[in-house]
Amino acid sequence: MWVLALRGRTLRQRAGIGAATGLVWFSSSLYWLSDFAVAGYLAVTVVETALLVAVACAVPGSTPGRPWHGWWAVPALLMLLDAAQTAFPFSGFPLPALVLSQLDGPFADAAPVGGSLLVTGLAAAAGAGLAATITATGRQRVVVLAATLAGSVAIPPVGAAVAAATTTATGRLDTAIVQGGGPRGLRAVFTDPQDTTDRHLAVARDITASPDLVLFPENVITSRGPVTGGPKDRAVAELARRLAAPVIAGVTETQGSGFRNAALLWDARGQQTGRYEKEHRVPFGEYIPGRALLEKITDLTALVPRDAIVGDGTAALDVAGRRLGVVISYEVLFADRVREAVRAGGELVLVPTNASSYVTDEVPSIEVAAARLRALESARSVVQAAPTGYSAVVDPDGTVRALSPLGDPALLREPVTLRTGLTPYTRLGDGPYIILAAAAVAVAWLSAARRHGRIVGSPRPAER
Repeated sequence: MWVLALRGRTLRQRAGIGAATGLVWFSSSLYWLSDFAVAGYLAVTVVETALLVAVACAVPGSTPGRPWHGWWAVPALLMLLDAAQTAFPFSGFPLPALVLSQLDGPFADAAPVGGSLLVTGLAAAAGAGLAATITATGRQRVVVLAATLAGSVAIPPVGAAVAAATTTATGRLDTAIVQGGGPRGLRAVFTDPQDTTDRHLAVARDITASPDLVLFPENVITSRGPVTGGPKDRAVAELARRLAAPVIAGVTETQGSGFRNAALLWDARGQQTGRYEKEHRVPFGEYIPGRALLEKITDLTALVPRDAIVGDGTAALDVAGRRLGVVISYEVLFADRVREAVRAGGELVLVPTNASSYVTDEVPSIEVAAARLRALESARSVVQAAPTGYSAVVDPDGTVRALSPLGDPALLREPVTLRTGLTPYTRLGDGPYIILAAAAVAVAWLSAARRHGRIVGSPRPAER
């Protein structure tokens, strides 16, 4: 519908359509942000709307007799919008993402080849093709419709073949995923962190036969200063020794005026042997952009009293002879973090996360959708653990094999597939598709300008 709305419009009209679409889309789909910060919600909505206005304005105007000339600019521009969202605002805020609506459609299978940009471009191209069939006539309509349907049918087997040809299964990892359960919709400052730890340790006591790995969620251990040597360190170490299995748990450690958000590894002997610290922080959730200014005009900073310290390190841990990728929570929305994990040798991807601050299932569902996309892109299993859900196991083909309930304690025990090798997308990233999309937009504009020049320069009937 958006493609049809832009068809044949002037620049001012396209800007208005982009603004109206953006305000409705972003204000509704990002409303959950208002639970954290109304100012942040409004700021992100305005910035994201401005990006969509830029997309609408960058669509070349149609020329007489050729209303669909340069149609390919629309999918190309939406690909560039996807790329822009991963970098701006706040060092990237890739929500809402068009690609997350495509995971049960045919175009998601292109993810091993070109990631979210290619999936977005193909879906938008199909939409433009279907829109063209509404206004096209005769043979043109048949050609466009046939091309759209052919692409929808051909892409799934091609994507699956690429993933199979570039990666290899190397075994399975018997994984226990611990979800402690508890109340949802509460900010961390209003909860007792010891209760969170105790709930998860209680669920972990139900683990019987030794697994290959125990995964706890993000933020299940909170410590004033380093956790090493404290009672919570000893409790996790005792669990690891009892099960003779490595344990990875999300740890929050205060440091000065900030805090560190990390995933720590205890080996089967109960020794800390690995650590990964979160790099992509959640704006208004883990840090306050412009804190010095906002502290003077709002009490928002009381909900986030400390800013997270940006981590630095490879997104992978060595676990009992296996190299496992690790990204924390919000980072699963960023393909570059998972690409780093897999390129570093990760045979699967672990995602300790925490969506317990949200009342509805919207954000937990977004995280599972993002995990599915990252699994498809990398041809890796993704294992997600959350204090109140959703905890999940996602197969390399994006299928959700196990999913916990929201709010309740849960223990998932699954054999998880390990793989090696790099898909084309993991190897190349977004760069080639950004260049391709930018070139497509440039060609569309040059073509439109050339055609417009011919029409303007055409002699009038009396002059012929």
